[in-house]
Amino acid sequence: MPSAQPATRIRGFASGTGDFDTSNALAVRKQLRTYGLTPPNVESYETQALRCLKQLEQKVLPIDKYLYLSGLRNTNVHLFYRLAVDHMKELTPLIYTPVVGEACIKWSEIYQQPEGLYISYSDRGNIAAVLQNWSQSNVDITVVTDGSRILGLGDLGINGMGIPVGKLALYCACGGIRPEATLPLTLDLGTGNKGLREDPLYMGSRREKVSADEERDFLNELMDALVETFPGIVIQFEDFKNPFPSLERYRNKYTMFNDDIQGTGAVILAGIINAVKRTGVPVKDQRAVVMGAGSAAVGVAKQIVEFFMNEGLSEDEARQCFSLVDTKGLVTDDRGDKLADHKIYFSRQDNWGRQYKTLAEVVEYVKPTILLGLSTIGGIFDANILTKMGQWNEQPIIFPLSNPSTKSECTYEEAMKYTQGRALFASGSPFASLEHDGRLMTPGQGNNMYVFPGIGLGSILSKATNITQSMIYASATSLSTSLTPSEVADGWLYPDIARVRDASVVVAMGVIRAAQEAGVAREPCINGMSDGDLELWVRAKMYDPHGETRKVQEEVDALLKGVNTGNSEGIPHLWMKGAL
Repeated sequence: MPSAQPATRIRGFASGTGDFDTSNALAVRKQLRTYGLTPPNVESYETQALRCLKQLEQKVLPIDKYLYLSGLRNTNVHLFYRLAVDHMKELTPLIYTPVVGEACIKWSEIYQQPEGLYISYSDRGNIAAVLQNWSQSNVDITVVTDGSRILGLGDLGINGMGIPVGKLALYCACGGIRPEATLPLTLDLGTGNKGLREDPLYMGSRREKVSADEERDFLNELMDALVETFPGIVIQFEDFKNPFPSLERYRNKYTMFNDDIQGTGAVILAGIINAVKRTGVPVKDQRAVVMGAGSAAVGVAKQIVEFFMNEGLSEDEARQCFSLVDTKGLVTDDRGDKLADHKIYFSRQDNWGRQYKTLAEVVEYVKPTILLGLSTIGGIFDANILTKMGQWNEQPIIFPLSNPSTKSECTYEEAMKYTQGRALFASGSPFASLEHDGRLMTPGQGNNMYVFPGIGLGSILSKATNITQSMIYASATSLSTSLTPSEVADGWLYPDIARVRDASVVVAMGVIRAAQEAGVAREPCINGMSDGDLELWVRAKMYDPHGETRKVQEEVDALLKGVNTGNSEGIPHLWMKGAL
């Protein structure tokens, strides 16, 4: 008897399936033609998790833990996300920041398998054809970077692929977007990093970074190709050295946003809203010093300006509450240098000709109620500055937001020590809880993962034509309301990271409502929905990795029932000819 012909398998990455999940029943394995390719025992998730966590524990270095989790995601996608959902606080630092920073630095050294799509400058004129090579045809969201400013690490070229990969993993784990509906995308537009160009292991093109005009023309083609190939796609820009031109150029034409500017601003605004409420100090009396004047810093400050305006200040009054500090000191109109365009909005005119050249001088001059750090200068909030913040304010608001933790402007322990435990604190990277005056105190983390998954989910579900500023602002205000009564009573500024999926539901609902009010929502079924019905609908649409094994089992049961009764029409076929 001739052997059965093997079923034709569709080209693609393993991460798009859970075919080899050891929790699949034997009947499921037979339909998927994986029977015999995994050990025979049908395991519970508890057993799978025990094994995975033991294997993870055996890895000593954080980068080795990262590689283990990446391998798991690419071989057993639903198990990876079950672990991520159940161990959010422990695993997210390994999936994304801070460990992804090291992964990006070493990307060309540790590369093992394709995890995203690379499009090079040499592909111009042919970008749509390259996109067709992606293994999934129904993509809902992409994260795109050119690697020119990765975290606080600078220009890493195509090594920046770790950012779209990690970011989209959080979209799935935190926001419930299906893994196969995501596209990690890195643009190889050259690099200004001479060391990379001369590194024999570097996997990108060995050319200087293209000019701004060349990049603009390339991005124009890319954006058109993305929406043509994947209609309705949400496009998130990440870690571009100069993100403002593309945001202004595309925000009203495509469903896109920039997380560095808008996501960072929204998540910090949520924390500021709760912190300002805690202090009891009216917004008109708030004074903010922002260490850092890059795109993220300006984005954060502009979001807070909008909040202050909504609290009754004029735009000029709200803007005057901020003093930005860069490497040359306080940003002023008359300090003698040409300011970058994005800094002009916050440039001070009331310094009476005097220049304040250091953060310490600016802090002494302003006596701020709020101290924000987006400078990537580790430790710049020193003991002197923190002590004075505690002297001037009953509850000083101190947000050292730079990533990774080595570049944080101060630690949680330092902030608590020099303010006698009175600081309202949130950081960009995670810090451990500590005991102060016999009380266990937990730091807030102003991590973008609180908002960008909900922004993406809400934009996808509402079928938004654009992501408006009102939708971004709604993500912040919604997040600020997502804390439980016990979290509020304990003085937290953000919800427990273990509840980030619940927070994403709240954020997504706020984004959807804002999209409806702005007239950019195209999904008809949400019209007239009550908030209660909308919440149920959003939750029902979210990817649940714990339900995947059950879902496949139900489909196989329906298939077998249909085959046995001779009525298999319309049943989702998981099998291929010859599998029965």
